[in-house]
Amino acid sequence: MTSELVSLALRYAGPTTTTQTSVPGFTILRSHATRARVPSVLRPSLCFIVQGAKEVTVGDSLFRYRIAEFLFASVDLPVTGEVVEATTSKPYLCLALEIDPSLVLELATAGCKPSAPGQAKPSIFVGKTDALMTNAFLRLLQCLDNPMDARVLAPSIVREIVYRVLVGPYGDAVRDLGVATSQVRRIAKVIERLKRDFHRQLRTEDLARIAGMSPSSFHAHFRKVTTLSPLQYQKQLRLQEARRLLLTERAGAADVAFEVGYESASQFSREYATLFGLPPMQDVKRLLASETPAESGRDSP
Repeated sequence: MTSELVSLALRYAGPTTTTQTSVPGFTILRSHATRARVPSVLRPSLCFIVQGAKEVTVGDSLFRYRIAEFLFASVDLPVTGEVVEATTSKPYLCLALEIDPSLVLELATAGCKPSAPGQAKPSIFVGKTDALMTNAFLRLLQCLDNPMDARVLAPSIVREIVYRVLVGPYGDAVRDLGVATSQVRRIAKVIERLKRDFHRQLRTEDLARIAGMSPSSFHAHFRKVTTLSPLQYQKQLRLQEARRLLLTERAGAADVAFEVGYESASQFSREYATLFGLPPMQDVKRLLASETPAESGRDSP
C-alpha cells in the first residue's frame, strides 16, 4: 500500500512544492531535498506523511512527524516548518487535508462519544496512522484519476477520514474543533480577531471578552491551545506579514515595521532577525537569490 501511495502522490504532485488537487482542501506537498525553516500559518488540517519527515515548531514546542504519522492542527497557528528527510530518489511527500469544523460537528453529534468537559486541549499534536486511515488516503488519491470520482466519491472519503480520527485515541482534541462552546472554538474566535487586526494594539481584556472568559482564564487557555501567549501570536503574525510585504512590495524595513504595527524600527529589526535568522533586508536578499522565494509565508504542513 505504501508504494502505491508514493506512486500516486508523485503522479499528482505538480511542478511546484505545493499542489492543490481537484478535491477542495486536499493538497500534496513535495520536496526533493531537505529545506530550511519556512515560517507560515498552518490552517486547521490533518497532514499525512507518505514519505520523508518534517519538523514543525510552534513557539517553544517542536513536533516531528514522518511516515506512518500525521500532524493535526485545530486552529490557525503561526509555525515554522523544516523538511528534515528528503532526497531526489525518496522525496518528502505529504498529503494535507483541511478540516471543516462543520463536518466535525456533524460527525460528533451523529453518535461519536462526546468530549469530556474540562480544560482546553492542545490544538496541535502528532498521531499514529493506522491501516484504515492509510487506505482512506489511498482511495482519496485514486479519485484524482477521474473528475467524476473526485466530485462524487471524494467527499465521502474525506468524511471517513475525519470520522476515523474522531473515533480514535485523539478524538477529544479533534472534536473540540467542531463544538462551538469548546475552549478551542472560543480561542479560535480570538484568533480570527488577531488575524484581522494584528497591526493594532489589542487589550487582553477585549480579547478575553470575545472568548467569554476572564483575562486570567483566557490567557491560560490561549497558551494551552496554541502554545503561545496572545502577544507572541500577534507578533508572529506581524513578522510574517512584514516579510511578505518586504518581498512583494519592495518597501523599506522601517515603513513595513510601522505598517504592521511596530512603533520602533529597531525593535522590529531585532525581532525579525530572531524569527527569520537575518535582519529584514539581508533576509530579503537571501530569499530573492534562492530558487523559491515565493514559498515564504505559504501554508506549509
